[in-house]
Amino acid sequence: MRHPPPSAPKSASELAAAPVPDVILPVLNEALALPRVLAAIPDGYRPIVVDNGSSDGSGELAADLGALVVSEPHRGFGAACHAGLLAAGEEIVCVMDCDDSFDPRELPRLVEPVQRGRAELALGWRRPLPGAWPLHARLANRVLMRLLRARGGIALHDLGPMRAARREALLGLGIADRAFGYPLEMVLRAAAADWRIYETPITYRPRIGDSKVTGTFLGTARAARDMTRLLATVPR
Repeated sequence: MRHPPPSAPKSASELAAAPVPDVILPVLNEALALPRVLAAIPDGYRPIVVDNGSSDGSGELAADLGALVVSEPHRGFGAACHAGLLAAGEEIVCVMDCDDSFDPRELPRLVEPVQRGRAELALGWRRPLPGAWPLHARLANRVLMRLLRARGGIALHDLGPMRAARREALLGLGIADRAFGYPLEMVLRAAAADWRIYETPITYRPRIGDSKVTGTFLGTARAARDMTRLLATVPR
């Protein structure tokens, strides 16, 4: 897929009148973090909570707090993201973890370059607070960034767990992974389609509750397995 030529940069008045984004929040047992995350969603942004088989009432709580809730029984981060993407209705969508490790109030800084036509994909570059990013996960991310550069000249600082892009363009990428490899496949396919990828620093703070991925060595190993497989299969 080749992305269509970027639109002309938008004026301040055009940006003010533009639809606000949908925010896709994959959720698996995040009842402790949901109230704080949803309370920080910027005004006008619509949270779409994708309940990926929670057993702690996360879906019901999110609905009570005013979020649109989508059920995705097939387990997997990519499966939840894809279900949220299908449910979204706005031109621009954001994706972020719902464990309170990121501040939703930073989303507009990712959305702006996409709205203005300066980038097709915006990624948050994690700047961790003390205790937020275990050493094994940080080292795995560093190795992955080196592999991306060596494999296809994709120079990034971080895979960007907080991101923004246009919904139809994302669907057009044909991302197939439904597990931990979803974020990497998005970057690989975006680069192959000549998308402009923009990075901006974001705060990364200790999460609320137990981590499913980076907080444990096993979770990091599973993510590394999925991502290594993708590096060998997705077209350069």
